[in-house]
Amino acid sequence: MSPPDTNPLLVVPAAIPFDAIRASHVVPAIERLLTEARAEVAAIATDTQPRTYDSVLGRLEKATEPLENAMTLVGHLESVTNSPELRAAYNQVKPEVSAFYAGLPLDEGLWAALESYSKTDDARALPAVKRRLLTRTIDDFVRHGARLDPSGKKRLEALTRELAQVSQKFSENVLDATAAWEMVITDEAKLKGLPRSAVEGAAESARSKGVTGWRFTLQAPSVIPVMTYLDDREIRRDVYRAYNRRATEGAHDNRANIGRILELRREKAQLLGYKDFADLLLEDRMAKNGAAARAFVDDLARRTDLAFARENAELEAFRARQSETGVLEPWDLGYWAEKQRLALYDFDEEELRPYFPINRVISGLFETVERLYGVNVVEDPALPTWGAHVKAYAITEGDGTKLGHFYADFYPREEKRGGAWMNGLITGDAKIAPHVGVICANVSPPVGDKPALLTHDEVETLFHEFGHLLHHMLTRVEVRSLAGTNVAWDFVELPSQIMENWTWERAALDLFARHHLDGSTIPQPLFEKLTKARTYRAANAQMRQLGFATVDLMMHMDYDPTRDGDPTLYARSIAQRFSPVTLPDDYAFVTSFGHLFASEVGYAAGYYSYKWAEVLDADAFTRFKEHGVFSREVGEAFRKSVLERGNGSDPMELYREFMGRDPDLKALLERSGLA
Repeated sequence: MSPPDTNPLLVVPAAIPFDAIRASHVVPAIERLLTEARAEVAAIATDTQPRTYDSVLGRLEKATEPLENAMTLVGHLESVTNSPELRAAYNQVKPEVSAFYAGLPLDEGLWAALESYSKTDDARALPAVKRRLLTRTIDDFVRHGARLDPSGKKRLEALTRELAQVSQKFSENVLDATAAWEMVITDEAKLKGLPRSAVEGAAESARSKGVTGWRFTLQAPSVIPVMTYLDDREIRRDVYRAYNRRATEGAHDNRANIGRILELRREKAQLLGYKDFADLLLEDRMAKNGAAARAFVDDLARRTDLAFARENAELEAFRARQSETGVLEPWDLGYWAEKQRLALYDFDEEELRPYFPINRVISGLFETVERLYGVNVVEDPALPTWGAHVKAYAITEGDGTKLGHFYADFYPREEKRGGAWMNGLITGDAKIAPHVGVICANVSPPVGDKPALLTHDEVETLFHEFGHLLHHMLTRVEVRSLAGTNVAWDFVELPSQIMENWTWERAALDLFARHHLDGSTIPQPLFEKLTKARTYRAANAQMRQLGFATVDLMMHMDYDPTRDGDPTLYARSIAQRFSPVTLPDDYAFVTSFGHLFASEVGYAAGYYSYKWAEVLDADAFTRFKEHGVFSREVGEAFRKSVLERGNGSDPMELYREFMGRDPDLKALLERSGLA
């Protein structure tokens, strides 16, 4: 165990010493930071001096910052460099840290200090952002138990502690179940239909494991080509079922964990005086309550139903014309949809891969944000990272002022969780001390001497996550807990989703979509195929997202274990309404649905946020389209009204400031071809 004064987690500098952090540092550092944070909170409560912003709210912000920075960093490392030692250390400290934060609203002395301060002249004279912090802190404390009696507070602490443990176990089970599965094919004839890129990737995966043949896993870059292109129906079926049954068996079985998480969340909401967990979570979001979120989702579903039915009938008819008989199964959908798209638009997404070498995509992404927001992004190789596959970059203003730096980790590994995400590791101060962030993905890796060649979907993913990163890196809010992405979760996707629009614009694509061999741009006929195919089966894509949102809301609003039984079967029954084909009896996608169950809250009761924010992003992008997609004036307005403002103002006020009006649903329906 390291001496405390050499522990790199005790004071996390902007230049994080990733090369010096060890699993053995975690427990002693977090225990010490917890002790110090508790002492500071106690000091706030017992301070006899006149209450001021600095002595109450400001001091509370500073009291929790070292612990928050260290835990964020440890959680990040656990997601990208998972090892038995790091996992054990993280699991040891996480419940205590969760209990500490959950206990802040339950601390009678701290609550008394806040209430006392809120009635002072100093509080009444606060500037807008600090006044918002005070109001939101008081509301948050009440919503999290400040007015419970002692027995209620004790029970709430226990619920929070157990939620941290069970949700972490859920996350570990998904990671382990994903890593435990593989399929090795030794007969090349069985690979018929797969693009060359997927065949080479599978061969590279096999070589990396010292096996002969072609190795397939449950990582997205492996699963998606199989489900889209592979002619062998039995292999497609086996991969589909393995993917959608992850974490349902043996030591990795998440079914009981889901039931327990739902039970704990339900009890927590009712203890705090709410009808259900959705009402508890959504009170301070744009939707305000579960009923409003469900009404939004149901309305979009109704608007999509006719197009959904039409698309599915057209696919069935197309398949029949190809002399394909029998029932259309879930593992047939992607395969036949791709064939129909090719027939309708003569468009195969694999044609685009050569134009998306990852280095050009990244440089084009950086040039896009430079044109829009006036910032520069350059590699900073001097910063230590957690592996040779990770790159560090600095973000500066045009005049050279450093805003911060970030780390990029793009390729899948067995010790890294799936999906794509952004995380803010450090939030700078009001004087724009450097912000530090990270962007992670699991895109198609390089094969042999070839660069990583991405699909268009993967390009969209990188632009999406970089939008989140900009929200963090460009923030100018002087209060850490209101800065950057600390906004309502049905607003947080606006900065990310709006970035996806540039991956569809010719002017933007010409910055980075260059053939990896000769540097040529996407031929105009291929670009036209891409744009024409954009709305292909758009109703199905929308219904899929609305299905996830409905499962989420119903599990957190309606599900009753006594009446409804196994939560995986309950979720399947809801998902069926949004599926174009009959789902298998063992379909259990929720057992790996990390958005809902891999943390105490996550996107629980909030998955609708993706569609909610998509309405905002489609509408907001109309201003860019009107004035030019690289309009510096519009980009600056979006930066000033949204990216810099964090949670310093109500999100709808920020949206109105940028657009001059409320959001309009029409833009999303038109963009999707569903108007």
